[in-house]
Amino acid sequence: MDETNKTLVAIVAIAVIVTLVVAGFWAISTNNKIVEEEEAIDSNWAQVSNQYQRKVDLIPELVTIVSNYQEFESSTLSNITALRSQWMDADTTEEQVNASNALDQELMSIVLTFEAYPYLQSVFVVSDLMVSLESTEDMIMVARMRYNEAVQDYNAHIKKFPANMIAEMGDYEERSYYSSTAAPEAP
Repeated sequence: MDETNKTLVAIVAIAVIVTLVVAGFWAISTNNKIVEEEEAIDSNWAQVSNQYQRKVDLIPELVTIVSNYQEFESSTLSNITALRSQWMDADTTEEQVNASNALDQELMSIVLTFEAYPYLQSVFVVSDLMVSLESTEDMIMVARMRYNEAVQDYNAHIKKFPANMIAEMGDYEERSYYSSTAAPEAP
């Protein structure tokens, strides 16, 4: 083998090694980005869960106060208590979402009753509790929005080429959005 061929082989070998090193760094970087996005999803879900916990913690007080007024049906109060327990005992995110959606529907009947009876609004304890619930609902809405944004970023990233190859090798799967049963269906 003459000197020119040896140089050519060395250049090709260096090019292959550089390409492999660059591809390796890219794969590591892409995998790390996907892991960061998964952590962001988990962190945002924790915030949703924290806000729901705040709401769930208000329920015993709500049931105690509201049960003193005849306008509220006792079955609604019983359902709310049962759904609170169901949410607290949920093992999966999906079970928590289902319980929270059902809880939201039951709480809506209390809110509607509260709004229908002006004298209830004048009772400070009931009014204060309703304001706390409303504030919590606002925080839940923001936390759900941030969770869904994190899911969107992650899902889009693992579907795009060439990151989808790393996602398949790493067994990263698409995540589900938080969806409310009260939301209208997509067209």
